[in-house]
Amino acid sequence: MRVLLIWPIFPKTFWSFDSVLKLVGVKALVPPLGLTTVAAILPQNWSYRLVDRNIQDLTEDDWAWADFVMLSSMIIQKDDFHAVIEEAKRRGKRVAVGGPYATSVPDPAEESGADYIVQDEGEITIPMFLDALAKDPDWQRGPGEPAKRFQANGKKPEMSETPVARFDLLDFPAYDGMAVQYSRGCPFLCEFCDIINLYGRKPRAKEPDQLLAELDRLYELGWRGGVFLVDDNFIGNKKNVKRLLRELRYWQHDHGVPFYFDTEASVDLAADPELLMLMRQCNFSAVFLGLETPDVESLTLTRKHQNNRGSMADAVRTLGDSGLRVMAGFIIGFDNEKPGAGDRIVQFIEQCNIPTAFLSMLQVLPNTGLWTRLEKEGRLIDDLTGLDQTAALNFVPTRPAAEIAREYLAAYDRLYDPIGYLERIYRYYMEIGRTEVEEVDYSDRPAPPPKKRLTFSEFLKELPAQLRMYRALLVILWRQGVVRKSRKVFWQRAFSMLRKRPDVFGQYIVMLAHNEHFLELSALVHTRLETQLADMPTEIHEAKPQPSGQRHKPVITTHLVVEDIA
Repeated sequence: MRVLLIWPIFPKTFWSFDSVLKLVGVKALVPPLGLTTVAAILPQNWSYRLVDRNIQDLTEDDWAWADFVMLSSMIIQKDDFHAVIEEAKRRGKRVAVGGPYATSVPDPAEESGADYIVQDEGEITIPMFLDALAKDPDWQRGPGEPAKRFQANGKKPEMSETPVARFDLLDFPAYDGMAVQYSRGCPFLCEFCDIINLYGRKPRAKEPDQLLAELDRLYELGWRGGVFLVDDNFIGNKKNVKRLLRELRYWQHDHGVPFYFDTEASVDLAADPELLMLMRQCNFSAVFLGLETPDVESLTLTRKHQNNRGSMADAVRTLGDSGLRVMAGFIIGFDNEKPGAGDRIVQFIEQCNIPTAFLSMLQVLPNTGLWTRLEKEGRLIDDLTGLDQTAALNFVPTRPAAEIAREYLAAYDRLYDPIGYLERIYRYYMEIGRTEVEEVDYSDRPAPPPKKRLTFSEFLKELPAQLRMYRALLVILWRQGVVRKSRKVFWQRAFSMLRKRPDVFGQYIVMLAHNEHFLELSALVHTRLETQLADMPTEIHEAKPQPSGQRHKPVITTHLVVEDIA
């Protein structure tokens, strides 16, 4: 069986970093870990070809080669997901789909023509799919015939059942970083989040040896650099995480520290000094936090209680002191939110000097607690398109939607103003890493491999990448140090950083490069959202709750969608 695995296109969003990736000559942030894991679960005597449409186009040869087409997708990839299914069916191919989008909202995949819908976690449902395929190997939907669906019915697999992903299917040079997964699930009950619906509240983790085997495979295949741990909440079970980290720091030492790690965690990470120290000893560099809002009432209403257990500002400072760069998510549009929420979010970000602040208007994801509540209150807008940073709300809020949107746009302008952003990054990196990392006793370990000197042919092979890095630096110097109004401040802060904190100067310049993407995204947000505001009927502000279970008809036209980042 020849299986064509397809990862649909992501539209331009906060996390696409298109312009920054283009500067350094790569095409996507991370590869599709889900599809490489699916390929490892499926029979290994089958042949696989993975096409990530974010880095390459589907070719006639790909279509001709394939006996079977399989797709995974998040909601944000919805448009291309359906287009690929329809094209595959037009060519007479059998199609199986899975992933978060097909699990949460399976009907649209069937409407597009998918033959098999493999929902939930693949360790359980892929064997069901294979059993059905073995019983009827040539089955394909006929006219009016329903798709075959496979569900776990609430069962969750142990992570010990997850094989090492087929990293060999990836085009490494096309990606900025690799992705691995240690655990699934989150113990918290945030009303707007779909993680607990997809993966449950009980964190399930791999054994340390399992994760290290995945890192071994990446190392053997030649990867060096960033690895993103794509857990729903990396510290959902702190005891398990510490077991892993105690092993991982030795693995890193024994291999010459080939990787640095980023991940996502809850804010209570800052309350565990031992965990922070272990992460730094393992060469973790950044962590994403869902801070959402500094408004205590909104956090309480949306059941984000873990953010109210202490000072979020103190937590951000503690993480920065430990040497972890903070990326943080913020949301505007919660119920009973008081006017000025956008200003309060910006003030908090500036107070904490958070470098990467992901701001969006609240979007209701299918089957979440928020979705269920708003559906009962008759406040959902019956439109699953338009769930990203450039879209207006997909529900009737408790204050005027236009007021929320204008605060949102004003906040974007302030956060990514060239001078304001430059000053915030400067302040952050002047303070980062004040807590020293404790030395680990490696005396009983073998010496790490010596740094390998490049042969002349290896030097020539790596030269284009090095030249792209120098080109990227020159572009940043030109744009921010010559063209923009920020040029005077840019040079003052650059020389000051080089003199006072040379240890983090490279990271500082990389973060300045990120604003090339944020400025482009800010312009896109303005263009699309202002168009929507101009067309928005006043009824959305005055709409009264409908009888339980009824929804408002669509009043907003957009074309993009979003999935929870985790």
